[in-house]
Amino acid sequence: MERNDFTDQLFDAILTLKTREECYAFFSDACTPKEIGAIAQRFVVAKMLNDKKVYNEIIDKTGASTATISRVSRSINEGFQLAFERLK
Repeated sequence: MERNDFTDQLFDAILTLKTREECYAFFSDACTPKEIGAIAQRFVVAKMLNDKKVYNEIIDKTGASTATISRVSRSINEGFQLAFERLK
């Protein structure tokens, strides 16, 4: 991902959010319901992959395609890992 002033401003704004309700309000303004759903689905797919779940189980639970699961699998790096650790 390219780091630039626009992205910095967005992330700085996200870092000010303190509650789930504030996140719902912010992301409802920033994204379509479909975009939010896609990000949420990818996060759950990443968590399930991290938990060593198999593709069929992930498909059954999330409805994600095998292409999405494969794409997410390739992108699990320190960002997702940090979030998983902090959510424990």
